[in-house]
Amino acid sequence: MLTPSAPPILDFSPFYGGDSEAKAKLVDKVRECCLYNGFFQITGHHVPLELQHRVMECSKRFFNLPVEEKLLIDKNTNDFNRGYELLRSQMLEAGTGPELKEGLYIGEEIGRDHPYYLQKKLNSGPNQWPQTVPDKEEFQKTTMEYYHAVFELAKDVLGVVALTLGVESSYFEPLTDGAVATMRYLHYPAQPKDEDEKLNRGIGAHTDFGCITLLLQDDVEGLQVLDVPTGQWLDVKPVPGAYVVNLGDLFMRMANDKYKSNIHRVINKSGKERYSIPFFFSGNPDYTCECLPNCREPGEEAKYQPITVQDMVTASYKESYGRAEKYKHDLAKKSLGETPAMTAIKA
Repeated sequence: MLTPSAPPILDFSPFYGGDSEAKAKLVDKVRECCLYNGFFQITGHHVPLELQHRVMECSKRFFNLPVEEKLLIDKNTNDFNRGYELLRSQMLEAGTGPELKEGLYIGEEIGRDHPYYLQKKLNSGPNQWPQTVPDKEEFQKTTMEYYHAVFELAKDVLGVVALTLGVESSYFEPLTDGAVATMRYLHYPAQPKDEDEKLNRGIGAHTDFGCITLLLQDDVEGLQVLDVPTGQWLDVKPVPGAYVVNLGDLFMRMANDKYKSNIHRVINKSGKERYSIPFFFSGNPDYTCECLPNCREPGEEAKYQPITVQDMVTASYKESYGRAEKYKHDLAKKSLGETPAMTAIKA
């Protein structure tokens, strides 16, 4: 009988050291996780705990602002996914309500004269910084210091994943060179315990769009990962200093479905406000994603046609935000006495 267990906590430090046996054990454990559900937690990385604390405080300072001040940097005023996102703007799980979270989208500073901006590459443009947040200069400095630290960690994680495939740790350098990533400050308001959790989830059940995600949690629980063989939802308990790491749809596609991009969700029934900072690493927008080495049996065909990072992730964004807009449009029609075509909302 299968006994499900939450994603394991792995010591990542052997990746940086000279102990080849410890490094091989780390690679084996990561491979097992990638094959099973694509989720694990890591400690022993190079992102300082002190920096994690500072960036979490930045997040809280921003979300403490009045909503009208946060809306001064509304992400809907640009097409490159930077700025503030209101509660219930996204809907990742069909049949639920739009999600009970608000966010601030941040990425590399890409000026309006940069080729990525001029060519309308994925999530490429200047950040929208709040002007009324306390100590705004420190807010910007800490945010970008943290962004760059986790960007480097994402490259290290991909280095270990490359080793699990039997190739050099540098294999993904063409993907990570010139890569695009998006960081979000997320805030989940306290959710009354008697609310219908299907309609008031922090984030509905979904898989991530890109290559890998690194998530920093505060001390409030809520993240759950689906254990596919048993159908059980497993709590991913916060571990001080750790990152929850998971593979995204783009990586699973490259791995010919051998490595998993698994379903997860957030339901904040703690009675407390929850804060988290996910870092979504997509890759170089022009990188062509094809079947990876050692992900096919002899004679087996690749399941997917080649696709660029740009095309894959852009299509996923459009689907999730379009779903939320349709849901709200149908509710508006219902309030006018019309019958919304709720069955038309697709996964």
